[in-house]
Amino acid sequence: MKKRYFLGLIIIGASILTVRADIIPTLSSTTPSGSNFSWNYAANVTVDETIKTGDYFTIYDFGPIIGTASAPTGWTFSQSLLGPTPALVGPNDDPNKLNLTWTYTGTTPINGALPLGTFSVVTNTNQLQVGQFTAEATRNSGPNAGTKIDNIGTVSVPVPEMSALLPILSVCGAGLLSLLPSLLRKRQTS
Repeated sequence: MKKRYFLGLIIIGASILTVRADIIPTLSSTTPSGSNFSWNYAANVTVDETIKTGDYFTIYDFGPIIGTASAPTGWTFSQSLLGPTPALVGPNDDPNKLNLTWTYTGTTPINGALPLGTFSVVTNTNQLQVGQFTAEATRNSGPNAGTKIDNIGTVSVPVPEMSALLPILSVCGAGLLSLLPSLLRKRQTS
């Protein structure tokens, strides 16, 4: 009997510790859009969380987009070189690459666990790499109801176009050129 009681407490404790409350965007597809590509993210809010006016999620270091972004009703799109970032997380954020942010501007709270819809932007590539996202929403129950919940995770973002790689390649080229005189001297003395 004591073993069952103890085992039950362990299971309950483990389930309480694993309950998460997050906004999670996931790349659902990249689809052709003329000569460009639409990057479509499906976002979900998890259990024990509410999306209130001002709550948001940011995808970091996405890079340039072409045209406008789309979002479900009640969401507003913005872009910036830094942040916005929730206070309790610390993502990698390159100040030379644009971040994409969708902020909830609706007046009716969205209580989790629910899909939030599809959030899309158009860019000139369908090549992907791993990036980061953060989000901030509001706890909807328990003794901490009404407090902000911050989360961070990984998400697919576009590989930078060649113009973004040009500074890196020019530094590598300059390094190789600086070696050229010593290579020529070696060759002449042989």
